[in-house]
Amino acid sequence: MSEKTADHAPPTGPRAERKRQAIVTAARTVFLRDGFDASVDLIAAEAGVSKVTVYNHFGSKQALFVEVITGALDAPLGDTLTTDVADLADSDDLRAAFTRAARAWVSAIRSDPDVLAMRNLLAREAHRFPELHDAWRHHSPTLHHPAAGAALAELAAAGRLDIPDVELAVVQLYSLLVFPHMMYAAYGAGMDDALAEQLITAGVDMFLTYYAPRG
Repeated sequence: MSEKTADHAPPTGPRAERKRQAIVTAARTVFLRDGFDASVDLIAAEAGVSKVTVYNHFGSKQALFVEVITGALDAPLGDTLTTDVADLADSDDLRAAFTRAARAWVSAIRSDPDVLAMRNLLAREAHRFPELHDAWRHHSPTLHHPAAGAALAELAAAGRLDIPDVELAVVQLYSLLVFPHMMYAAYGAGMDDALAEQLITAGVDMFLTYYAPRG
């Protein structure tokens, strides 16, 4: 089991937030290099903070790992669909707007090897550490991917989509647009551009058709 400090509220304020971001950035680098076996001492040294500071912010190495994974998984969507959600809701052609956003999202995923590496790291380490798997399993997909959940909820609130279960929709969206790249990466294979484009256009069409407003 991972070391833990007593439960308490993490530090707040601009200085604390800078330290928190430094810890997350350092942990991402160290975890990608060394896996979950990486020591908190090493992460603290990389971040330029004390080990106590790491635990004050995150409570445990396990919680820090989940934070790093979560940020890596949601980062591409945070820069694409969420940024353009107002335009998506207001667009006369939702399919075209959604496809443009999905292309940007998938492009970000494919161009950032760390994102796929993080997904593969999660799969590898969750198998080795049951407690890590449990921690991840008890986070819903909308917590894994808050940008995705927020974007879809906004579209539903605007009446552009009929989504009774945002959590389910997030899983389906990732299954259509992201998981195929994970599968290829897991086997060390690259997906060609033509197939990636087909998955985008077909995936968006399937998703929007299924969640089209009823009535």
